[in-house]
Amino acid sequence: MLVFLRSLFVAVRTLGDFMKPRITLITIGVDNLERSLTFYRDGLGFPTRGIVGTEFEHGAVAFFDLMNGLKLAIWGRKDMAYEAKVPLGPRSATEFSLGHNVRSKTEVDEIIDKARRAGAVITDPPHDAFWGGYTASFQDPDGHLWEVAWNPEMEPAG
Repeated sequence: MLVFLRSLFVAVRTLGDFMKPRITLITIGVDNLERSLTFYRDGLGFPTRGIVGTEFEHGAVAFFDLMNGLKLAIWGRKDMAYEAKVPLGPRSATEFSLGHNVRSKTEVDEIIDKARRAGAVITDPPHDAFWGGYTASFQDPDGHLWEVAWNPEMEPAG
């Protein structure tokens, strides 16, 4: 039994060495790839090469370059479900949210205005937050929830 427990400890410790918290790609499922591409590229100004992978069944996707090597991808919800071998479920705005920290209250206002003009639904207009910052929320065309916030304790780099 002692040998088993020691082996288990070594295996868990080794597994921990491999699982570093390096998230480099966030993929969100969308119902209409072209509409979402237009929203993020033209509406919000996210840099992209556009839709790629159309030559593959279930492969059409668009990638957006974010800061520090992070990428955002949009991929058809049906294709994502097919690839992951999970049933396609209903959309839900409360499954997760994406946070965008900015350097000032003015920048929150500007981004929310840009998102509104691009077709976002503003769910919570810009306001002073109880935690000392300034925040607002919107939903993209597929209902994904975004928070844009200025937090004096979390100034973004770059």
